[in-house]
Amino acid sequence: MKASALAYKPASLALGAASGMLAAAAFKKTWQLLRHEDEAPKATDEQRHWNEVLLAAALQGALFALVKAAVDRGGATALRHLTGTWPT
Repeated sequence: MKASALAYKPASLALGAASGMLAAAAFKKTWQLLRHEDEAPKATDEQRHWNEVLLAAALQGALFALVKAAVDRGGATALRHLTGTWPT
């Protein structure tokens, strides 16, 4: 394994944690804008309809994947600029 890849592992873990927090905040804000509610429905919330629960889950999954991909790609690009190698 390349030294740059080893050096990237701790940064990748930190970026992963940061991206999770960023994605959670983005989802909360998006849900508030779309539904004018502070909290998204939980899957076990008996008072919510299937379409609400599934919409919330799909939106949350899409936002988490989008933020994670953007942060991972940005971190890899930054490493390449710093070291000249792409993490593998």
